[in-house]
Amino acid sequence: MNVTEILQIVDKLVFTETDKHLDDLQKKIIEEVFKGKTYQQIAEIYDYDEGYIGDESRKLFKILSERLDENINKSNFCWTIERVTNSNRIISFENNNISLCPNYEQSNQKPSQQNNHVDTVDNSKKSQYDLTLAPKITYFQGREQELKLLYDWTLKENIPLIAILGLRGIGKTTLVKRFVDLNLQRFELIIWKNLKIYQSSFNQFLHETITEYSENIKPTLPEKSLIYQFSELLRQKKCLIIFDDVQTMFTGGEFAGKYQDKYQDYQEFLQLITELEHQSNIILISQEQPPGINCLNQELWQIESFDKCLELSELDNIEILKNMGLKSDSEDDFFKLIKLYTGNSIYLKDVASLIINLFAGNISEFLAENSLIITKNINLYLSELFNRLSPIEQEIVWEISKYENPLSREDLRQNLSLSSTDLINGLQSLCQRYVIKKQALDKVMFTLDPVFLKYLHSRLI
Repeated sequence: MNVTEILQIVDKLVFTETDKHLDDLQKKIIEEVFKGKTYQQIAEIYDYDEGYIGDESRKLFKILSERLDENINKSNFCWTIERVTNSNRIISFENNNISLCPNYEQSNQKPSQQNNHVDTVDNSKKSQYDLTLAPKITYFQGREQELKLLYDWTLKENIPLIAILGLRGIGKTTLVKRFVDLNLQRFELIIWKNLKIYQSSFNQFLHETITEYSENIKPTLPEKSLIYQFSELLRQKKCLIIFDDVQTMFTGGEFAGKYQDKYQDYQEFLQLITELEHQSNIILISQEQPPGINCLNQELWQIESFDKCLELSELDNIEILKNMGLKSDSEDDFFKLIKLYTGNSIYLKDVASLIINLFAGNISEFLAENSLIITKNINLYLSELFNRLSPIEQEIVWEISKYENPLSREDLRQNLSLSSTDLINGLQSLCQRYVIKKQALDKVMFTLDPVFLKYLHSRLI
């Protein structure tokens, strides 16, 4: 949904509540809030007092809250409007009047048609959410195709296990949270657990969830009984369970995706969940590919699978940089900066702060330095990533970093004293961590992520 659509909907809502259309200032506030601007930034742009902008915004949100019977504020304004519009409370416009009505299936559909592509939960059932460990998304741009994939996999194909993978900062968590915000009403139960924060054992998670969200299942031991009782909950309700920062469960200093002993129960459960029949979905968000997840092109190879893998590529939307406060006379500079830092939001946010502080926000002046700058924060993150690598992986990346051009497996075999098994396993693990990139020419060639490559060079110096 773009800002024009948001403006149209809000104007209709305000008109039905006050008999007045949005004034120019209200339109400006909505446009800038949509872009993620603060009240102070909006005030500076349009030469208003910050307090006045805040007061006018709160009056507008109060009108919308009363009209929609929702608690609307600056932080949730955009996604609440989208959620209400896309949920089972359809906003319809007839003769400039607005109505909120249930999204019932047409009564002339056959039962089989109603069951094939169910995308809303039974309106008589109360939805429950545990999003206390989920991030707040104030700005989102692009990823329409990825959002559609998640919609299809969860609500049409009912894929039990989905993995969202890629380097830290590529937008995995933001994508999933955006999908959740847009589809809250389509699930009866949504639980978000960030495994960096959530330290309870797997059995505690099962026990807590069954106790809190099942009306007729009483959690009992032994442990296997808890798993099957939890699977019964997944059968009874359309659930969406998200485990974020899944790489936390894996052992550092070894090949990618090896579970720590205390997380073995999660591995067994995730395997079992694809074998049992139920109507729910589990999404894993990870910087490393979990074992057992199929990341082949399943459409190309025509593989029937009960898990799906979405490996995120870099974003190239320059609006992200503009909303960070960066500027340039040429839009090409925005694209050059994004390419330089591989479209990674963590890198770009840190570099944007540097450009604002030292270059007055001017991208052109920063690019004139003609260098990929590794800031202290980027260096810290990449050091953590490097230290997670096994000794064999570290040996491979050091070798690749010596050359400007990509290397083949045969090149690495000649240059390194590694067995064929160690080399192949090391390359596979690095690919599963998204540290190296594959280039398919006449034969597969390997190169490093350019920011990681620069980090290695600076580490040598």
